[in-house]
Amino acid sequence: MNREEVFTDWKEREAKAEAMVPLIGGLYRDLNVESSVFGRLLMKRSVIDILKAHRFVRQVEGEELSVHDTYPVLETIKKLNVRNAHVDVGKLAVKFRNEGNGRDLEAFLKDELEDAIGAGEREPTDVVLYGFGRIGRLLARLLIERTGGGQALRLRAIVVRKGNADNDLEKRASLLRRDSVHGSFKGTIQVDEENQALIANGNMIKVIFADAPDSIDYTQYGISNALVIDNTGKWRDEDGLSLHLRATGVSRVALTAPGKGIKNIVMGVNDGDIEADDKILSAASCTTNAITPVLKALCDKFGVENGHVETVHAYTNDQNLIDNYHKGDRRGRAAGLNMVLTETGAAKAVAKALPEMEGKLTGNAIRVPTPNVSMAILNLNLKSETSKEELNAYLRDAALHGPLQKQIDYSNSPEAVSTDFVGSRAAGVVDALATIVNGNRCVLYVWYDNEFGYSCQVIRMAQKMAQCTLPAFPKNK
Repeated sequence: MNREEVFTDWKEREAKAEAMVPLIGGLYRDLNVESSVFGRLLMKRSVIDILKAHRFVRQVEGEELSVHDTYPVLETIKKLNVRNAHVDVGKLAVKFRNEGNGRDLEAFLKDELEDAIGAGEREPTDVVLYGFGRIGRLLARLLIERTGGGQALRLRAIVVRKGNADNDLEKRASLLRRDSVHGSFKGTIQVDEENQALIANGNMIKVIFADAPDSIDYTQYGISNALVIDNTGKWRDEDGLSLHLRATGVSRVALTAPGKGIKNIVMGVNDGDIEADDKILSAASCTTNAITPVLKALCDKFGVENGHVETVHAYTNDQNLIDNYHKGDRRGRAAGLNMVLTETGAAKAVAKALPEMEGKLTGNAIRVPTPNVSMAILNLNLKSETSKEELNAYLRDAALHGPLQKQIDYSNSPEAVSTDFVGSRAAGVVDALATIVNGNRCVLYVWYDNEFGYSCQVIRMAQKMAQCTLPAFPKNK
């Protein structure tokens, strides 16, 4: 194409993406239909974000996918009255292109989405965030972002200790409104002093000041059968976390840290272990979530004899800004000036979600002077030989088409650096160009947003606990 044709093509695709925005929004608000393109969510995204989601398929898969392919799919989904479903319009468009067999699009989609046509409504689950630190605020953003669909998870309250400042609520609102790593909150936030609440994008979120979990009566705030997400890390075992269950109005508890003596869940790997009567569950650690899905994929295809994981991890709140006393070894040294060698329990914790890795992994960690996004380096001995090309092709397929699609992402950019993965919703992103293979030995480099990507995994676990995970279409074979 010449320059004029290229520009005309861009304008046409941009116009089509603009027309998709209200269609995507209406499907989500009115019918609780989440839409994506090969796993990349489209709700509440800009026109450029929608176009980039389509471009990703070509960059990674080598297959052209255009908004001209996906727009008719969205139109037909609305016409068919599809409800309460996660629909990958990119996959459906490609599948129709390859397997339509002369049928019209409506007939094809009727068959593909039969179970979601006219589906019934869902009862929402009240959610309480206990603690409002780095993870707590990101969980709040993710929960607020989902307002407008079926609202299966409704953020009703945040529990914190009363600060010393008179303008405590304003300070909480400011921390939610602005973030040095993740940018500004997408929406509006108001402080309602009279009702002791924050109003975020129309959601009234009570702010409850308390010193102990079991001292709160949530029913006084209109909250019942709530799922409490404890992101303080203060309690890690069943005895401590059971304090939440003694509060009136609480039915379940999720922990955003590795748990002791309770189920540690890595979504996509062992979420099948979640039972309806489970009251307390842990979402494990960010590093365990980053590496376990990749290890599961490798175990399923090649088998893993043993290996070592080294995490190059962003500094965290428990380190000192300047040299000072710290109960942990080395973590007292200035986080912004040093690489700090420390330990990680993630390697051993993998076996809690993936029992076949029991005793096969060692691990260590280096804290580095960056505020977010970490990397796990997996040095593994496989049970069968492979090649770099075969291994990367397998992981690319897992990222685009497999059951671990939400957990594993894939990058083949020669210029990618850590900040490029801020905001990644995957548990981990395989850097394909860095992969090393020699017979049955391989080294994989896995990026992960240890704050936002992990928070997305926590939300997925919360949905599973509340039994409100949307069925995904097209169904995996």
